[in-house]
Amino acid sequence: MNYIEVSITVEPKLEGSDVLIAALSELAFESFTETETGFNAYIQEEEYSEEETKLALSDYNDIFKIEFSSKVIPQQNWNKEWESSFQPIEIGNQCHIRAPFHEKKQGFLLDVIIEPKMSFGTGHHDTTQLMIRILMLLNVKNRPLLDMGCGTGVLAIVASMIGANPINAIDINDWSFENTLENLSKNNINNVIVNKGDAQILDGKIFNTILANINKNVLLKDMKVYKKSLEKGGNLVLSGFFETDIAELKDKAQNLGLKYEDSYSSNQWAALHFTN
Repeated sequence: MNYIEVSITVEPKLEGSDVLIAALSELAFESFTETETGFNAYIQEEEYSEEETKLALSDYNDIFKIEFSSKVIPQQNWNKEWESSFQPIEIGNQCHIRAPFHEKKQGFLLDVIIEPKMSFGTGHHDTTQLMIRILMLLNVKNRPLLDMGCGTGVLAIVASMIGANPINAIDINDWSFENTLENLSKNNINNVIVNKGDAQILDGKIFNTILANINKNVLLKDMKVYKKSLEKGGNLVLSGFFETDIAELKDKAQNLGLKYEDSYSSNQWAALHFTN
């Protein structure tokens, strides 16, 4: 079968891509890959409607600057297109993140398999890599951990591999919920509870470490809930925002009584580590 590749440019990229992917996932789009200016969305040719796509995107024209175009990907080129879009990621010599069609590479502490249905959680994005680097520095062994806004579940998978237990993974989107379950199975992870929802479902739950790679507005809105759900001395690691947003998020966290530990940056994206 042929596929249609819809190339979408959106500003601001991170917040806009998250919202638009969620909107398009309600149609028949099967997968998404990140680009420098937004993302590509893939759908079977017979399922594609330009009018439906345009209508789904038009709901957000007042919020984001959006442009899109489409082209046919012939059946014989699909696997090649897939593999060229998803190259393995190496994080130091500790973590190798690959798709199922990539060979396992020796010399890494962790071998993580992610089915590439949306690249914002495959490890390709700077914020995902920042979160993994920080996670690998923390002592999470036999301690409860939350992956908030789990996407593909890659952070929960890495956390499980380094000994965190038990683990909760939460996301508001159906495609993230389903893809996380799929990736947990591919990595033989059985100590992660996956829930669909937002920060409201955290009431009464306590964690040693909370990982939240979402976007600035959600982080600011939900930080009070994260603080309430964090045990004394526990870690809160935030990403999904730019270096220019550090001051605002840092002020919010410190006003809630969280202690600033460190900040990390990569290509203008940032991550913050706090303790309770």
